[in-house]
Amino acid sequence: MVTTIEDVHADVLACALRRLDGRSLAAASCATAGLRALAADPDTWRALCLAQWPSLAAHPGLLAAVPPRRLFADASPFPCADAAGQIAALLLPGELVSAVDVSYRGAPLLSRVVETTACSTPWFHSSPFRVEAVDCKKPAPVAVAFSPAELELSWLVLDPARGRAVNVSSGRAVAVGRHWYTGETLVRFAVVLGGCNFETTVACSEEAGHVSEISLAVEDADGSALSGEGTLRLLAAAMEGERRGGEREREEVKARYEAFVKSRKGRKQSKARREAIIDLCCSAASAVAVLAFIASLVLR
Repeated sequence: MVTTIEDVHADVLACALRRLDGRSLAAASCATAGLRALAADPDTWRALCLAQWPSLAAHPGLLAAVPPRRLFADASPFPCADAAGQIAALLLPGELVSAVDVSYRGAPLLSRVVETTACSTPWFHSSPFRVEAVDCKKPAPVAVAFSPAELELSWLVLDPARGRAVNVSSGRAVAVGRHWYTGETLVRFAVVLGGCNFETTVACSEEAGHVSEISLAVEDADGSALSGEGTLRLLAAAMEGERRGGEREREEVKARYEAFVKSRKGRKQSKARREAIIDLCCSAASAVAVLAFIASLVLR
């Protein structure tokens, strides 16, 4: 007699499905109608979300505002680079919640949840966008030794009112450097959306055993800080836009960041050349004016 997966008891299948990661669980749900029904269990998806993003455990209301299955579908794949293309007709979020998780070699290291409630004020719309999960005035101690280059970071931005989310971190570092004054290690994570760079900076010290800063800022193609209103439009479009999965998604995200940095550097060099030419023309015009004045005095 031929035995199929449908012949296995539902409790056994449910137990097996709980051991899968999110993408494998989503793939299994496409196999048969029975597996699809079992894979739709909210508790299974809730456990997956809490395992991947431990910061959500301290704020259970977030998983009520954004259903676990929807959250995983929104936040696990990276948003497409052009996902923020259609932003004109979208309503701007009135509140944002940032769920930040730092891990080291797969083990949770640090978690924070930051609520940004003043998104609809004129002050927020006109000010440069910046969110700090760890303030430099209050460093966060870390219990285990770690290598900064091996840190991984997830920065979920959730819109509780619309029940949508997006991940604006590259997962792995796109750049590692040193602070010119303090000597702390700066680990950068970035995602390019709509021609703008969402960059998270983690400042840490291996010797002191703490993380002194985790902050998110957004810059445009010229390297200027993007306003709160502009950032909200990009986030709203990214939440509604397509997602990009696949085995090479992390490499693609880093390649987009490197292309952005190269383009920004080229634009700055072009701007510097234009300004140099303008300064030279102004100097030449001034010299001609002075010489003409001197000549008029001599020829009188």
